[in-house]
Amino acid sequence: MIRHIVLIRFREDVSEPAIAALFAGLHPIRDQVAGIGAIHAGRSESPEQIERGYMHGFTVDFTGWEALAAYQSHPDHQALGARLVAAAQGGLDGILVFDLDCGEPA
Repeated sequence: MIRHIVLIRFREDVSEPAIAALFAGLHPIRDQVAGIGAIHAGRSESPEQIERGYMHGFTVDFTGWEALAAYQSHPDHQALGARLVAAAQGGLDGILVFDLDCGEPA
């Protein structure tokens, strides 16, 4: 399983409802791309409070690297990614992506 982790520093003028709407756009892609498992998104609730400005994020679980590649090349993902970049502080500089190989498929 591959866990796709995305952390975002949204611009100050982007409201929580607007962020929730962006994150809601992740779920329809699951029905269009094989190999997508759990999707979780939201605001950090960390008691450590060391987010360094990355207060929102999401994870998407994939059955393998092929499923992640299919997701990355899907037009709906690319459109959503463009909207996330536009809403992030500093554009792409406000987004951090980390793909973790968790071993066995989900």
